[in-house]
Amino acid sequence: MSTSGGTVSGPVDLWSAFKRAHEVVRARVIADTADAAGLSEPDLTILVSLTKADGALRQSQLAASLGWDRTRVSHQLTRMSKRDLVARERSGGATVVTLTETGHRTVAAVHLGLEAAVRRHFTDKLTARETETLAALLRRL
Repeated sequence: MSTSGGTVSGPVDLWSAFKRAHEVVRARVIADTADAAGLSEPDLTILVSLTKADGALRQSQLAASLGWDRTRVSHQLTRMSKRDLVARERSGGATVVTLTETGHRTVAAVHLGLEAAVRRHFTDKLTARETETLAALLRRL
């Protein structure tokens, strides 16, 4: 395996190559989608997560699914609530986060661009077999 002219010879090299690929692909996808829609990367991440969960999640579930601490999620949701992208309400001792109509429209508007950007900067650069292998490896981690 080679990285920008070099060979990956050990675990630290592999880790470095993985991090670099992630950073480059993430930056390109975000530049193509979130920035163009006036969203931050955390905005987009939360909107996509809520969409995948049929529009609503308990705030603690959202934090756990993102791997973010509760304070970070709370602050981000406050910013997003002010822009009417999400709403929070107490229900049975938990806080439930839901997409607002504005949030639904926003994520729908960026979805096609997001898929295209992910293909352009990531999956189109891999063969079908490489994609399957990578998916299996990532699920294992």
